Amino acid sequence: MSFRNPEGYALRINLRIILSIIVVISVLVFLFTLVQVRQEKERLTIDLQRRSSLLGESLKETIEPLLEKERPEGLQKIVEKFGNRERLAGVVVYNVKDKLIAATPPLSTHLSITPIFVTNAMNSDLEGGHFSHLGGKEMYLYALPLHREEGVAGALVIIHDPSYIQDRLSLIWKNSFIRFLVNALVISLTTLLLIRWSMAGPIAKMAEWMKSLRTEKSKEPLRFPSGGVFEPLTREVTQMARSISAAREAADEEARLRHTAESTWTPVRLKEQVRTLLQERPLFVISNREPYIHEKKGKKIECLVPASGLVTALEPVLKACGGTWIAHGSGDADREVVDDQNKIRVPPEEPQYVLKRVWLTKEEEKGYYYGFSNEGLWPLCHIAHTRPSFRAEDWGYYQTVNKKFAQATLEELKDAEEPLILIQDYHCALLPRLIKEERPDARVAIFWHIPWPNPESFSICPWQRELLHGMLGADLIGFHIQFHCNNFLDTVDRALESRIDWEHFAVERGGQTTLVKPFPISIAFPGQSNASTASKAAKSTKESLLKDLGVKGKHLGVGVDRIDYTKGILERLKAIERFLEKYPAYQGEFTFVELGAPSRTSIKEYHDLMAAVEVEVDRINWRFKTKEWQPIVFLKKHHSHEEIRPFYETADLCLVTSLHDGMNLVAKEYISARDDESGVLILSQFTGASKELRDALIVNPYDIEEMSEAIHTALEMDPAKQKARMRVMRETLKNRNIYYWAADLITALAQVRLGKPS
Repeated sequence: MSFRNPEGYALRINLRIILSIIVVISVLVFLFTLVQVRQEKERLTIDLQRRSSLLGESLKETIEPLLEKERPEGLQKIVEKFGNRERLAGVVVYNVKDKLIAATPPLSTHLSITPIFVTNAMNSDLEGGHFSHLGGKEMYLYALPLHREEGVAGALVIIHDPSYIQDRLSLIWKNSFIRFLVNALVISLTTLLLIRWSMAGPIAKMAEWMKSLRTEKSKEPLRFPSGGVFEPLTREVTQMARSISAAREAADEEARLRHTAESTWTPVRLKEQVRTLLQERPLFVISNREPYIHEKKGKKIECLVPASGLVTALEPVLKACGGTWIAHGSGDADREVVDDQNKIRVPPEEPQYVLKRVWLTKEEEKGYYYGFSNEGLWPLCHIAHTRPSFRAEDWGYYQTVNKKFAQATLEELKDAEEPLILIQDYHCALLPRLIKEERPDARVAIFWHIPWPNPESFSICPWQRELLHGMLGADLIGFHIQFHCNNFLDTVDRALESRIDWEHFAVERGGQTTLVKPFPISIAFPGQSNASTASKAAKSTKESLLKDLGVKGKHLGVGVDRIDYTKGILERLKAIERFLEKYPAYQGEFTFVELGAPSRTSIKEYHDLMAAVEVEVDRINWRFKTKEWQPIVFLKKHHSHEEIRPFYETADLCLVTSLHDGMNLVAKEYISARDDESGVLILSQFTGASKELRDALIVNPYDIEEMSEAIHTALEMDPAKQKARMRVMRETLKNRNIYYWAADLITALAQVRLGKPS
């Protein structure tokens, strides 16, 4: 079909719609009128029958005596007397021998022969009515038996002119036709207006928007059209537009990189690298935390992204490469959306990989996750002065759950040849050995996302040998920094009988070699501009954010954390208090916003920490706040990336004060959001990120004075110096993004398979 004449095409569409409406209205009006006519005819006929019966009963009292005395002249006078009444066409009297005795004059010629229904009325001694044609005109005849003492003596026939019934029915048809014309006209005009207002307009806008998307090369993001009646279509078109924009940006970036011979990693480049290395073999990622959680909200099911640095890091890899992500299904609606193999394709708006869920009982989750993993291994590996707790019951659940994950993974590996498996974090330390024993052809890597302590600290764990033995089932073990690799090798050297190859950083044990290497994890940068197009289109300002928070101020600081004792939140609050003490000029001008996501609140240490943070925030605010200002705003809930990004984009500084952290991606997210190259990152020296982001203000989070001075330095820093520092860190982030991390890790694992340790 040609679209060269859009006006003509629109006219034809409108004409089809109007004709369809007219046909439908015609059919409906006809059917409803037909029913109405039948009901009205039935009502009028019953009324006519009732009136005929009443008249006949009154006449019988006069006619029956005359009939018995055989006085036909008297009968004739009576029928002539009643024959000229309104709507009464006449009266006829028959005797029992079907002989006409008396009749209204005009009727005697037409009713000289007794109608059959009159004979039947006399024979059955039952009155009744009947429509019949007399002299070319339809009449209504009602027969009543006449009696003598010995029985039926004849019949009285009341004849009515029923033309008024037909007039009434014709009027109904006429009124219905007029009603049809009015309805058709009103509905057609209303439909045309609705089409033009609700459909034609949005379609034209969407077409123009899509044309702009297709043809324009502007760097400014296009505003997506409002949905209205086309909301489902708009969502799909919007997603398609984002995919087109992402593909265009990726293609432009690849072309630019080829032209300038740069080596920045992008999703396209990673996908090609993985395809070359794996030769179509499947990729599997295993973690405790799932990338999408389905939760019930009333009668609806919502899909949420959990607050997790692991998810932030790994999601772009799976989106780029595809594959299967195996994780614990923790949402209360997770079971309702998976298939019979416990799988679902994600992301929901544009599925790109498979999520397979593993189900745990409440007891298993409590013992394995909250118990051994987060009351044992988490504080053990983080030097944050929280005593680890190890219980034999929790260890039993940890073993059971690792076996569950292994079984779920092995089910997926049945038809896979030499699959590549990336196991994530301290929840799955036993998994590499469990998989490798069943599938020695699998290439297995485990990445440890948290720090690894020195051998003396790790020896606190009663089951350190079992954990190390499980991890050494992997072909490759990754940490964030070399220091953690060294600690791990020292721990293995002391705890297990093995040979350490310090030249290649490898462990040889039981005929298997395991490489141990640093892979500093990162985020998707660049390549995410399309994901934030909407937020950029209506970019928030510092003033609008503070206004929304009900605070008047000039400077804004931000912190984004899970509420965890390793994040140094209490120390951060004390540093802010000290800063306001030392520099009172900033009272009333500087506000710090803490975006805190509650975490593991069923564990006492976390529950107590949440209460302590709230108490400290209230105490400091009470000390300094004024009617229109307060120094700290604590937003306690899980925040989406879209909610966090405006704070990243506008804050004068970001405080990352972890007491001990494997990497900390908040620092990198803040840098990624600073397209204007302004802002200052204050970063703990005990984070893995501090080894890469040397142009941040590096601080000791235990030194309150140093942190308070860093806040002052950040707020007083010359804008040119801010830009110079931020530019260097953004360049570092660009060169070592998540695609670089994934490519480095997968390449190293492939090289192990090829016998080329590096």
